[in-house]
Amino acid sequence: MGRHRGTSADDHVSEPRRRASRRRRRGTGRALAAFAAALAILVGLGVTGYFVLDGRSGCEDTPLQVAAAPEIAPVLTHLAADFNSGEHTGGRCATVEVRGVDSADVAYSMTGAGPTTGGADSQVWIPDSTLWVKVVQRDADDNAVVSTGTSVARSPLVLVTTAGNAADAETPLSWDNLVQTEALAGQESLPYQVHVVDPVNSSSGLATLALVSNAIGDEEAAQTRFIAALQGLQKSVAADEEAALTVLGETADSEEKAPLLVLSEQAAWRHSTEGSGPGTSVVYPEGGTYTLDYPYVLRTDDPEVQLAAERFRAFLTGQEAQQAIRADGFRSTDDTIDPTVLTEDLGFRSEHPGELPVPSDQATRSLIQAWNQLKLGTRLLTVVDISGSMAEFVPGTGLTRMQVTSAAATQGLTLFPPDAEMGLWEFSVRLDGDLDHRETVPIRPLDTEVDGGTQHEVLTAALTGLQPKPDGDTGLYDTILAAYQEMTETYRADRVNTLLVLTDGNNDDDDSISLEDLLVRLEETYLPDRPVSIIAISFGPDVDPEPLERIAEATNGAAYATEDPTEIGEIFLSVFALRISDQEG
Repeated sequence: MGRHRGTSADDHVSEPRRRASRRRRRGTGRALAAFAAALAILVGLGVTGYFVLDGRSGCEDTPLQVAAAPEIAPVLTHLAADFNSGEHTGGRCATVEVRGVDSADVAYSMTGAGPTTGGADSQVWIPDSTLWVKVVQRDADDNAVVSTGTSVARSPLVLVTTAGNAADAETPLSWDNLVQTEALAGQESLPYQVHVVDPVNSSSGLATLALVSNAIGDEEAAQTRFIAALQGLQKSVAADEEAALTVLGETADSEEKAPLLVLSEQAAWRHSTEGSGPGTSVVYPEGGTYTLDYPYVLRTDDPEVQLAAERFRAFLTGQEAQQAIRADGFRSTDDTIDPTVLTEDLGFRSEHPGELPVPSDQATRSLIQAWNQLKLGTRLLTVVDISGSMAEFVPGTGLTRMQVTSAAATQGLTLFPPDAEMGLWEFSVRLDGDLDHRETVPIRPLDTEVDGGTQHEVLTAALTGLQPKPDGDTGLYDTILAAYQEMTETYRADRVNTLLVLTDGNNDDDDSISLEDLLVRLEETYLPDRPVSIIAISFGPDVDPEPLERIAEATNGAAYATEDPTEIGEIFLSVFALRISDQEG
């Protein structure tokens, strides 16, 4: 289902009042913590506030606003109506109003760290995951929220696919084989494509990143494998749950890869009960999964409202309420299901698939940063050496340096999304009058239509057609300076602007600027608010890596040397990893 939001008068509260309300909440961390501690003592004594509440005058008129994750809001609304009518043991002490509000909306409204549509004020918050509580506790001032240590429902993450695809699965799926983690290994090697909801706004999406990251672990080259996984996931990210589910219908009768959606059990159940689209089946990944835990969180310092919130919390964790929650496709707090709802014929299991730990708040932050940084568009100018030395053969390959470089760059194109802006220069000496470089393909998005084809196709043809200039020298330093100045002057703030240099590595142009002068000019040209980084990849056994390393370092870039064209994928992923490391720093 898509994103749903309730409405109330609070949705129209002025921004000054909203800010003032947030300041009051932030200033009440000690009171909230003290109340939470008091509740713990009461629970430990077997007391839920019944005696105290029944002795308070006006308790029945206490309003309690609850902001709940949209998928659980309907059953909570029905339960609140029951609670308000007093049709439960002990009577009532509040008038509860439940509104469905996206968990990310509430979190970002308190932290200001992400997109929000407002209307998220409440005294109680029931997000879909403790992940969002960690985000708020880390980024908001003081203790803006206090968890009661209670969940009202649970729903583990599962894989959802069409029934036929589930039946065809030959290998048990786990988080370490769900997504492509090797550069240029080709998505064709996987018979399925994993689809996730945008992790910036979705617990299931964010948890998927954490699960994949944990599966990759701390092994050698783990960061580049994780970047490859993120790139694969970004090719099939959905804005919301509803958009993700449409993929099942779109690919059901096509020859495309089988779709695997990462959703909660309850979301899979909701889709199956709608009766529209192809039949679906649930697959549980081997080795455990993450569980949405729907924590009950306090956001008020009013003693009477706090006590009312405690009574509603006790009601929701009671036997009758938990039965209603199970009937709506959730697991109860003890992980029990209703087998007549989550049925075996749809692939559901009564036993929990195994609990994997919640990522730390720092891990959560790093995952969001990595995802956002990779989403930032790419603007890349590639300059390729066509000097005479590029005609020499690379030992053990049967290919010339030019052929190796062209093949590597062509492979590298496949790593970039269609909206990446890319262009191509070639260089030797005096290719265009006194200039050592020549523009081959202007910088344009890869999906731009050009002469009946696309920019991607134009670049591929241009790279394939590169020919070494016989007896041509390598005007490396002059070309780098000219290209760097061009990229700085045409800088795009919404992109990661990069100059990629592919060469056999040695400048041998006698009329060229010196290395020391080049470094000074690069430092003068570099603008912190318009950063352009140089990435240098050199080929051949005679490469002197030091000059390119110094050039790259002057622009916060990186230099790599290789003779094996199959390594280009890992090199490009190292470039992406560098982007993320710079962001985290």
